[in-house]
Amino acid sequence: MAVKILVIDDDPDIIDVLSVLLEGEGFEVVTARDGAEGLEKIKLENPDLIILDLLMPHVDGFAVCNMLKDPRWARWSDIPILVLTSVREEASRRRYELETGMRMDVDDYVEKPIDPDVILERIKKILARKEKI
Repeated sequence: MAVKILVIDDDPDIIDVLSVLLEGEGFEVVTARDGAEGLEKIKLENPDLIILDLLMPHVDGFAVCNMLKDPRWARWSDIPILVLTSVREEASRRRYELETGMRMDVDDYVEKPIDPDVILERIKKILARKEKI
């Protein structure tokens, strides 16, 4: 069975590029265009990995990270998250800490623009760590 990756991003070009790239590597790709849709897809699809943008309309990626810490989401809280965003990592982590009082606990962080080799390398590392757990 193929590894299922949920891509949550409001940019249709990013979704298209990641879908082509990941499907070409044999991954099953599910997409969502904002955090609210992403949370629904997490419940429905139970992905093996989430690629998450932080800045989106409606429900942003910060809210998705925070929601997955809620005990009601415990079933899905161990899904690895790779943040893929145009926001510098230090700024994102600081904002999350200020808003929630908690550390942003994600498995990896990649700043846009996308480098396909970097994305694939990071995904494979995260999935390899998950297998060792």
